Amino acid sequence: MSIRQMWFRLTNRWFGIRWSIHPLFVMVMLASVVTGYFIELMTLFAIVFVHELGHVLAAKGYGWNVKEVKLLPFGGVAEVEELDHMPVRQEIVVTLAGPLQNVWMGTAAWAMGELGWMSAAWADHLIQANLMIGLFNLLPILPLDGGRLLQALISCRLPYHRTLLWSARISLIFSILMIGAAFVPLVSGGGLQMNLLVIGLFLMMTNWHYYRSLSFLFIRFLMRRNENAERRLRLGEPAKPIIVSGSSSVIDILRLLRRNQYHLIYVQGSASGELLMLPESRLVDGYLTYGKPGREVRELFR
Repeated sequence: MSIRQMWFRLTNRWFGIRWSIHPLFVMVMLASVVTGYFIELMTLFAIVFVHELGHVLAAKGYGWNVKEVKLLPFGGVAEVEELDHMPVRQEIVVTLAGPLQNVWMGTAAWAMGELGWMSAAWADHLIQANLMIGLFNLLPILPLDGGRLLQALISCRLPYHRTLLWSARISLIFSILMIGAAFVPLVSGGGLQMNLLVIGLFLMMTNWHYYRSLSFLFIRFLMRRNENAERRLRLGEPAKPIIVSGSSSVIDILRLLRRNQYHLIYVQGSASGELLMLPESRLVDGYLTYGKPGREVRELFR
């Protein structure tokens, strides 16, 4: 049986969500059987599952549609519809809900160890495992919780296109640093940190693919703008103006759009300084329908 076939065999649905085990986790499982660490692996699996369940329950509490959760050795990836249009505050809560599970599980293990309900050695193992999973997931690397949290915070200050760009760049930098850290023990005569190397390579490849897919991710963001805009207009939320010159290209203006905000585009249309107003929906629809990202925005008024 191939790893890919095993992945599909280990896929199931709970809470109306498709849960799957990533092939990387399957490889770790096989290695644990060979090396005799299967019980420790199952403990890690349980911790990762509860960690992701924290994300899922928080997301469901906000009414999000969680389609799939992929479990990895160090955490998981939850696929959520329209995540880029959810309120940033909600995303931060959902993101932190995962590491908070590691806090209570680690605290519970410590308490049971102190009360004698669990052996001290096993309590220490559970505390260290939860500490490792919780802190590792807070690293500023996508798709880890820290990367999601950083991306949400960046989107509060920058347009969404630049948010995607900087999130990918930061994630790639820290992935490369993680790979470098795997070789550090060699300097002092130690051994190569193979686990760190494999995870670092996996995260680097994941974020390189993410970086190469930025154009697709941005178009997907634009395709959902109209529904988001209608919701904000119904709620009576104020629009944020963007002032540009008539010679600005359509794509350059679209890259100024911010997450969780609706924009009115004011275009300087003449030498007298007259401003012509254009709702963002017209700009987005025009781009998605006709393309031509390099054309000047003043052409939309002809």
